[in-house]
Amino acid sequence: MERELNNVLPIMDVEHDCIISKQGDITIVFKAVLPEIFTLSDQEYEAFHQSWIKAIKMLPKFCVFHKQDWFLQSTYKADFSNDDNSFLSRSSERFFNERPFLDHSCYIILTKKPVGRKNSSSLFSTLIRRSIAPEETLITQILQDFLDSVGQFKRIMEDSGFIKLDRLSDDELRSQSRKIGFIEKYCFLSEKEESFIFKDIKFNDGLQVGDRHCQLFTLGDAADLPGLCGSRINFDRYSTDKTKFSIGFASTLGQLLSCNHIYNQYLFIEDAQKTIQKLESKRLRLQSLSAYSRENMIARDAVNDFLNEAITQQRLPVKAHFNVLAWTDDKEELKEIKNKVSSALAQMDAAAKQETVGAPQIYWAGIPGNAADFPMNDTFDTFSEQAVCFLNMETGYRSSLSPTGIRLGDRLTGKPVHVDISDEPIKRGICTNRNKFILGPSGSGKSFFTNHMVRSYYEQGTHIVLVDVGHSYKGLCDMVDGYYFTYDEKNPIRFNPFYIGEGDNLDTEKKESIKTLLLALWKKDDETFNRSEYVALSNALQLYYEKLETDQKLFPCFNSFYDFLKDDFVTILQGDKVKEKDFDVNNFLYVLRPYYKGGEFDYLLNATENLNLLKERFIVFELDNIKDHPILFPVVTIIIMEVFISKMRKLKGIRKMILIEEAWKAIAREGMAEYIKYLFKTVRKFYGEAIVVTQEVEDIISSPVVKQAIINNSDCKILLDQSKYQNKFDLIQELLGLTEKEKALVLSVNKANDPNKKYKEVFISLGGMLSKVYRTEVSLEEYLTYTTEESEKVKVNAYAAKFGGDIKKGIAALAQDMRNGN
Repeated sequence: MERELNNVLPIMDVEHDCIISKQGDITIVFKAVLPEIFTLSDQEYEAFHQSWIKAIKMLPKFCVFHKQDWFLQSTYKADFSNDDNSFLSRSSERFFNERPFLDHSCYIILTKKPVGRKNSSSLFSTLIRRSIAPEETLITQILQDFLDSVGQFKRIMEDSGFIKLDRLSDDELRSQSRKIGFIEKYCFLSEKEESFIFKDIKFNDGLQVGDRHCQLFTLGDAADLPGLCGSRINFDRYSTDKTKFSIGFASTLGQLLSCNHIYNQYLFIEDAQKTIQKLESKRLRLQSLSAYSRENMIARDAVNDFLNEAITQQRLPVKAHFNVLAWTDDKEELKEIKNKVSSALAQMDAAAKQETVGAPQIYWAGIPGNAADFPMNDTFDTFSEQAVCFLNMETGYRSSLSPTGIRLGDRLTGKPVHVDISDEPIKRGICTNRNKFILGPSGSGKSFFTNHMVRSYYEQGTHIVLVDVGHSYKGLCDMVDGYYFTYDEKNPIRFNPFYIGEGDNLDTEKKESIKTLLLALWKKDDETFNRSEYVALSNALQLYYEKLETDQKLFPCFNSFYDFLKDDFVTILQGDKVKEKDFDVNNFLYVLRPYYKGGEFDYLLNATENLNLLKERFIVFELDNIKDHPILFPVVTIIIMEVFISKMRKLKGIRKMILIEEAWKAIAREGMAEYIKYLFKTVRKFYGEAIVVTQEVEDIISSPVVKQAIINNSDCKILLDQSKYQNKFDLIQELLGLTEKEKALVLSVNKANDPNKKYKEVFISLGGMLSKVYRTEVSLEEYLTYTTEESEKVKVNAYAAKFGGDIKKGIAALAQDMRNGN
């Protein structure tokens, strides 16, 4: 028999941001923002659990706490509308387009029943009653008292720091002309708020809403419950011999259950005193019958234990019910859904009961505002402490709203999330600087992550200076058309510290950096220079640049400076009668002769291209072939220092980043330790960040520079797969100051990766307060840009050569061929 929904709907009206039922129930709805999954520690789960208990105790008698968690199968929708997206950004959007994930929404629905309202049951539901009339007229004071209790509930929950509650308004609760409201959203199981399609609800052949076939699984009988429950359970997939990885007790019914479903959690707060009196009467009846049956004796003891705990430990007795409403558009998938839900309940050590006869009434009671009409014969008696264990505590990963950051992947599904590890943590007070320390053994995906991070920051306008050994950034540098300084016999490394580019000027800092370079070339490490030599070099530079201004044909470089010294400056010194002991110009010219044209290193300081280092946004210094060279390496390190400090001080309001790969070991050995210390301590004041990347744990221990300056001044610590060090991870943990929670997260990296997808995981800790593990998953085009595999780099270069050296076209063609299996 068909019935009009309007005639049986238990909701009378929505007003004052409340839902009013036809029985006189008042309901307030909050949208809740929960902590992200895999981010809470054992202690945090316990603290969150205690917050729920305290908050629920604030609710008045005859109140229903209904938590409704929606998990909807969704897909990532790529944004192709932005024409400013780079070649790699567009590739990433195409790669992630249609990536499936579970979209989670959480609502807390608090209902106050009128005093004297009859409890419902499967045989006494508004769904099967012919007339519905409120038994109690609403009184203003009752509403105000309830609002006060709800306000206290909200305050306690938000003060815990784990959850944020936003109350739904009238417009969000009821439907608009073009937008579905919260009540109808549940009735029709419609996930899209903008579209509103009326659907038939059928109960005769299973529960069916429109074309959606539903199954209802309940935890409403004490016999089906697990023997033990707690605020958390171990998640074996991410646990190790050394660490136990925690998830919420009910997480298997939430984010880990991969199908369309709603997880309903009900707590019915009745008159505690009357509940205890009823149980006392029940205990006495069982006592008198215990002589006739062992079952009665066991039941008597159980009731007695419950009463003792309620009285001695001041527990709040409640009635509870939990259910999973799962659905699919394909009836053939119902068996698979049943298996998934049964498995999820089995992981909690609970038995799955599929509701058939009572399903319509339980579904009906799930309508927001109708929780008071729940069939009480499907509930069980417990305490709030145990009932709260069954609440879903977590949600999926959220994207940052910050314009700065990098694209990483949700750990469960790989859904792309935007992560800001620079600005947002500072605004939130989690970090005091933007510096980063990256630790990852060979093969852990370290170069991939750093390439991906650097590319993201470059596209957001950052000036980047990279110091590398191993050509890890050659592909990315070619892609963005940056400056790549490296050394080989045919094309040796070239600089021109004398050149002043557009927008730059000869300030004190520029002169000081050139003098430092000239003194380093002239004097040995153990030699000192006197005041007169320093003054003479200052005068020489001043006069040289004055000559450049008058002679526009003269090109600034070391050759022209050397010519000026031997032709002009020598005469000036003779005229001023400068003694040899004050400044030995002949010795100076002789020692620096190898850097002049025709000398052994005449290429080093006379570059005629890649000159405007201040304005160039992507510069790579590749030091692999010169890191042990006694002449070239010290010169290059001084130039690197000058380039970045110049950017740091002169580029106001622009983000600067210096990333030092394994080369930091060589730099520190060459007496540059003080520079690294200075950099890490001061770069934050100039809107900059310094990043050091290292492979070996021993490097951290052996180098006082890293141990003291770098680690202490890097609030962001990034670790890749440390499984090979898990037996000696305590040492790393102590050095990096990681908590036990962070240790469990680090050792879970890459423990249970999806075998069907190619990615590595990365652990990121921000100020020791916020820690997460993400996927570093990239498109094929990004992979070919970042790869350090020699065979793949050769292929990329070969394809680029086919298109006249255009690396973008080459990579696009190679990626297409690889997808086609060629």
